[in-house]
Amino acid sequence: MNAASRTPHSALDVSVVVPAFEEEESLPELARQIRAACEEADLSFEVWFIDDGSRDGTWEVIQEIHAGDARFTGLRFRRNYGKSAALAAGFERVRGRYVITMDADLQDDPAEIPPLVAMLHDDGYDLVSGWKQKRHDPLGKTIPSRFFNFITRLVSGIKLHDFNCGLKAYHHDVVKHIRVYGEMHRYIPLLAKWEGYDRIGEKVVQHRARKFGRTKFGLERFLRGFLDLVSVAFLTRFAARPLHFFGMLGSLAFLGGFLISLWLSIDKIFFGKPLSDRPLLLLGALLILLGAQLFSTGLLGDMFIRRRMEEAPNYHIAEATEPSADEVASVR
Repeated sequence: MNAASRTPHSALDVSVVVPAFEEEESLPELARQIRAACEEADLSFEVWFIDDGSRDGTWEVIQEIHAGDARFTGLRFRRNYGKSAALAAGFERVRGRYVITMDADLQDDPAEIPPLVAMLHDDGYDLVSGWKQKRHDPLGKTIPSRFFNFITRLVSGIKLHDFNCGLKAYHHDVVKHIRVYGEMHRYIPLLAKWEGYDRIGEKVVQHRARKFGRTKFGLERFLRGFLDLVSVAFLTRFAARPLHFFGMLGSLAFLGGFLISLWLSIDKIFFGKPLSDRPLLLLGALLILLGAQLFSTGLLGDMFIRRRMEEAPNYHIAEATEPSADEVASVR
């Protein structure tokens, strides 16, 4: 993807998407800091506050901010759907050439917006992810986060230190071509890479201690995130070819079971060893059955997605050359 070929989608330089869940105290100060950072850098901007089903006065605060400055707009969910849904709603509505996501708790510094935009504009990145190198969080949050980042690097092959950092910057077309749901906001770099946006950069960003409220992080979110990692790893590699995944596993299982059964048969025929009291006989039979089932699952998966793949193209066009009217006429 050639960054130089991109053109602005509107007169706006930056769209900022801020998911917010019960952050009524932090939003006024966050709005002031975003305004100051963008105006100082001479960036035209819009801000989307996404109220993710808050039960406090978050929505009323968003309305007050909007009344004072129309560049700040908001959406309110009827219930708490999660950060991924909030980001997806914001991505649908952004108009700026560059899109910034950040958390609403003031732990992300809006002063990072101009340098993040500069990396997209000057260095040609599709996506730049923040790295909270020095964190102000309890060990109960930092240790699971480090383990999570290690596993994600291992599975995705993307060399980022902090996948879960809420402060990220994107080109407009990146957020329009990815689908975020569940806990997939943690894996946006992987989703972007799968769509062909593989120029992914990283910037060390300031991480500030929480000033208001309490953290929303919990062990259940970590577990859900890990399961979604398995899901996204499978979907990005094998969604269009399930037989390659299940067929490979099935073939290995079937081959193992066949070799065990062959060895036991040779042992019986040529050496006269009885098959009773041979646990390997049961293992061999189970592996053959498992292999057949896995292979059948992959084959059925290919049959199910065939019609969808034929009806809906699974690609996005970055650029194209169009023949001129004279060239079309000459062909005729």
